Amino acid sequence: MRPEIIRNFQQAAALERQGRLAEAASLCAAVMDSVPEEADPPHLLGLIRKQQGRAAEAETLLRASIEKAPNRPEFHANLGNLLSQLKRHADAEQAYRRALALNGAFRPARLGLARLLSDAGIHAAAADEARKLLAADSRDAQAHAALGVALAGQERYADAEAAYREALRIAPGYGAARHNLGALLSKMERIEESLEELEHAAAAGINGAEIDFNRGSALMKLYRFDEGEQVLADAVRRDPQYADAQKLLAKFRFMRGADNFADELARAARRHPDNAELQLALGQVLHGANRLDAAAAALGDALHACGAHPRLLGMLASVHQESGDFTAALRRAREACKANPDDPLLADYEIDALMSLGRADEALPLIQAGRRRRPQHQWYIAIEATAQRLRGDPRYEYLCDYGAMVRTYDLDAPRGWGSMAQFHDDLVPLLHERHQFYAHPLDQSLRRGTQTPRNLIGDPHPVIRAFIAAMQTPIAEYRNAIGVDDAHPLRSRNRGEARLSGCWSVRLTRGGFHVNHIHPEGWISSAYYAEVPDEVADRQRQSGWIKFGEPRYPVPGAGAEKTLQPQAGRLVLFPSYLWHGTTPIENDAPRMTVAFDVVPATGT
Repeated sequence: MRPEIIRNFQQAAALERQGRLAEAASLCAAVMDSVPEEADPPHLLGLIRKQQGRAAEAETLLRASIEKAPNRPEFHANLGNLLSQLKRHADAEQAYRRALALNGAFRPARLGLARLLSDAGIHAAAADEARKLLAADSRDAQAHAALGVALAGQERYADAEAAYREALRIAPGYGAARHNLGALLSKMERIEESLEELEHAAAAGINGAEIDFNRGSALMKLYRFDEGEQVLADAVRRDPQYADAQKLLAKFRFMRGADNFADELARAARRHPDNAELQLALGQVLHGANRLDAAAAALGDALHACGAHPRLLGMLASVHQESGDFTAALRRAREACKANPDDPLLADYEIDALMSLGRADEALPLIQAGRRRRPQHQWYIAIEATAQRLRGDPRYEYLCDYGAMVRTYDLDAPRGWGSMAQFHDDLVPLLHERHQFYAHPLDQSLRRGTQTPRNLIGDPHPVIRAFIAAMQTPIAEYRNAIGVDDAHPLRSRNRGEARLSGCWSVRLTRGGFHVNHIHPEGWISSAYYAEVPDEVADRQRQSGWIKFGEPRYPVPGAGAEKTLQPQAGRLVLFPSYLWHGTTPIENDAPRMTVAFDVVPATGT
C-alpha cells in the first residue's frame, strides 16, 4: 500500500480503538476502495460492523478478508467470535478449528473455542481446551475462568470455584471472573457470598442485564424483595429481549401478588414478535399462572409470527394437556417433533398425551428411548412404571413397592431441645417468617400457598442448621432399609455417601394442595410436617393428606395407590420417581412442611 493509504488505515484502526466507529468505518471504506485487493481493510471494517450490531455485513466482510488471505489465523478466530456471538455454534467451532489448524498455539482461537464449547453445553471438551491453554501458561487468568465455566457446567462446583479464585488471584480486577464466581456461589446456595462477589464485579466495571439478573435473584433469596424487583426491572429495561430476566421478573411479581405480573413481558413480546425466546417465556408464565386461554392465544400468535417453532409447539401442547384436551396436545406435540426431530425432549409432550389417552403401548417405546438417554432422570422412571401398570406388567410392583419404599419416621428432638414440641416452638415461627410471598411459584407443584425463596441448605440460622442435621439419622435408616439391587433405579445408587441437594418449606393455605409430581433430578425425596391443621385428623375427608401413585395428568386406570396422614414431627421418605401429591386443605389453619431431596454424593 502507498504511504498515505497506510496512514489512513492506521488512523481508521486508531479510531476503532477509541470507539469512534462511524468515523473509522468511513475512513476504512475509503481505504478499501483504494486497495480492493488487500485483506486487512475489509477485515477491520467487518470488526467495526460487528461492534455496530450489523452482523450480516460483518460476516460478509470477514469472509471476504479470509478469501483474500486464507492463512491468517486471526481472521478465522475473529469470524469465530462473531459466529459465537450469533449462537451459530457449529459454524463458530469450524472457524476456530481452522485458526488452530493454521497455528495450534494461537491463544485467541483456543480461548474462543473453550468458551464456545461451554456455551454449546459441551463442557468436558471445553475443559480440555482450557487446560491446553493452562499447559502453555499457568498464569493465564482467562483460561482459568474458562475452565471454571466448563467445570460449573459439569456441576463440579467446588472445582469451578477453585478455578475462578485462581483467576482472581492472578488478576484481582478481573470483573468477568468475579461475576461468574458470584453466579456460581448462588448455585451453591452461598447467597450472602454471591451477592458480595456480584457487587465487587459491578464495582470492577461489569454492567448489563446479566449481572442485574444475578443480583436480582440473589436479593430475592435474601428476602430483599423491593431491591431485587428494582434490579430485575433495570435488567429488562437494559435489554427488553433478555427472556430469562423477563421471566424471573414476572414470576417474582406473581409471587408478590401483583395482578399485572406479566405486563412487562407481554409488552416486550408484542414489540418483538419474531423473538421466539420471549414468546416462549410469555407462554410459560401464563401457563404457570393457570391462565390457559391467554397462554394458548399468546402461543398461537407466536407461531403465526415465528412459524412452526418446535419449542413453541411443545409449549402449546403442554397448555392443551393442562386444559384436558389430550387429542389437541398430541397433535401439537407431534408437530413439534416433526419441526425438530433431533430434539428428543419434545417427545415428552407426546408421551404425556398418549398416556392420558390410554395409549400406553404407543408411549412405551418413546419412554424407553428417554430412559436409555437419561437413565437416572426420575420422570422417565415414573412414566415407565405407569405404562407398565396399565399393561399389567409385574415390573410395576418391582419399581413401585409402596410398602417397602414409602417409610415414615417420628423424629426425636435435635440436640439442644428437650422435645419436638419445644423444637417446633422455635422452628415453626421461623419458617413463617421466611414465607413472605403471597402466591405460589409459577414452576412448582404448589397451588394456593407459598414456598420459601431460598434453598434452606444455605440458611445460616441455627434452628435450620439443627433441622438439617437431624435429618441425617432417618436418611441413613431409610438407606439401610431399602438395601442394594444393581438392577433397581433406586437401590442401585445406594452406595457411598449421600447429600441433600435442595431443601425448602411450603405453606398451604385454604384450598392449597400439590399437584401430582415427581422430583426429576432427585433420588430420595421427603415431606416433613412441621405444622398441621386439625382437619387432617378426619380419615374420611383426608384433607391435606399425601397420596402416591397418581400421575401428573389423568391416566385411565392409574389412581392413587397409597395415602398417608400428616402428623407434626413426622418425616416421610420415598423414591423421587414416585408420583406424589396432596389433597386440598379446606380451612384457614395452615399446613407447613419442609421438604428436601437426597442424591448420591458421587453423582451415580
